[in-house]
Amino acid sequence: QVQLVESGGALVQAGDSLRLSCAVSGLIFRVCDMGWFRQAPGKEREFVAVITRSGDSTYYGDSVKGRFTISRDNAKNTGYLQMNSLKPEDTAVYYCAARAGSFSTQEATYKYWGQGTQVTVSS
Repeated sequence: QVQLVESGGALVQAGDSLRLSCAVSGLIFRVCDMGWFRQAPGKEREFVAVITRSGDSTYYGDSVKGRFTISRDNAKNTGYLQMNSLKPEDTAVYYCAARAGSFSTQEATYKYWGQGTQVTVSS
């Protein structure tokens, strides 16, 4: 059974940092690209970042570029999203997702999803 479990969400103040984790089981993690998406209340789910299976390539959404860093540890079957300089507009439920295949920023192409973790940034 495939499971992706996010953790690390919290209530923080603007300017703070957070690191989200995504623990993956039931998949050969090292052959999967991993992405992070987020969904704010009343809005559609939005692409945040993606990292290739080897970790040698990353790509970010414009709204987080320069502030967020995606990474992974294949030995631990875990992915991470380091979020710095958080803003109130970063408030959302953050989801990790995994897929076997070529690099993608499109949520519809991801087969496996976690349940999400809430990040709330107060001003």
